[in-house]
Amino acid sequence: MRGFVIKDLAHPSKIALSYDAPEPVPGKNQILVDVYSAGLNFFDILQSQGKYQHKPPLPFILGTEFAGRVAKDSPIPVGCPYKPGDRVFGAALGSFADKVAADWNGLLPLPDTVTFDQGAGLYITWPTSYEALVGRAELKAGEWILVTAAAGGVGIAAVQIAKALGARVIAAAGQDSKLDVAKRFGGADHVVNYSKAGWQNTVLEITKGKGVDVIYDPVGLINDSLKCIAWKGRALVIGFAGGKIEKVPMNLILLKNVSLVGLHWGAYRIHEPSRIPPVWKAILDLFASGKTQPVIYDQSFTLEKLADGLGAIERRETWGKAIVRVREDLTHEKARL
Repeated sequence: MRGFVIKDLAHPSKIALSYDAPEPVPGKNQILVDVYSAGLNFFDILQSQGKYQHKPPLPFILGTEFAGRVAKDSPIPVGCPYKPGDRVFGAALGSFADKVAADWNGLLPLPDTVTFDQGAGLYITWPTSYEALVGRAELKAGEWILVTAAAGGVGIAAVQIAKALGARVIAAAGQDSKLDVAKRFGGADHVVNYSKAGWQNTVLEITKGKGVDVIYDPVGLINDSLKCIAWKGRALVIGFAGGKIEKVPMNLILLKNVSLVGLHWGAYRIHEPSRIPPVWKAILDLFASGKTQPVIYDQSFTLEKLADGLGAIERRETWGKAIVRVREDLTHEKARL
């Protein structure tokens, strides 16, 4: 079996694909899935070096997000609704391989209208953005929202979801090319380049001096964005892709009655599992309605070129969701013709 095996902690560029990786052994509530596509994440780069919060014991196969089919030789635990050949997506350590073992109750059926490439990038990004905007910020139609890193995986999802909710979206990014992506694939109403000094003034001009009702920030730009937040605005802390964890001056929160709101979707399985099914139902309903669509980076990578894909993420060259295509879905493609 092919697999990106981490035997010694190192940068992905220094690790080669293994062609004799150990086959996954399913646990009590697990099934085997033939991986068709796997999502690339910045934390994969950190995990291979031992710098991520989750540190699996060595050796391990890298990768978390995936989409594929239940394997023909998979055991089917009692209560599992899936059967061999079913299309599924989810997350499990070891997805940068031909096959992965995953807890069946953490998987979701992949709709026929969603490709494996698209499905490989859904599990983390879309519920993060949906729950942040709907569950935490309670974004309403007509409100202004500023989305930073708007062309990235969670950012482009947030732009689309906000538009579907009827909000007015200002997409922010550090490169003009990524602003074009936010408009073309996300449908953003306005764009601003936050690498240019005084960009907050542009936001205030767009909102006619009011400022934005909601800030969605996966970068670490809360302090800068607070300069253009509205009275009683809500600032969503999604992550720190910029590499720096901010210290927010609380007087700014006080003076404008701002709500500073965190979102850690991965913790819902521990603290609020009942919220997970309705969030996924809402997301899949949005896909079915045609109001939103997963956005995939226009260059796919193979397992052999996995390090190139992760390198592109590290250099911030990608937009949407970058994926690794593990195998082609010839059966499904023929069925669609």
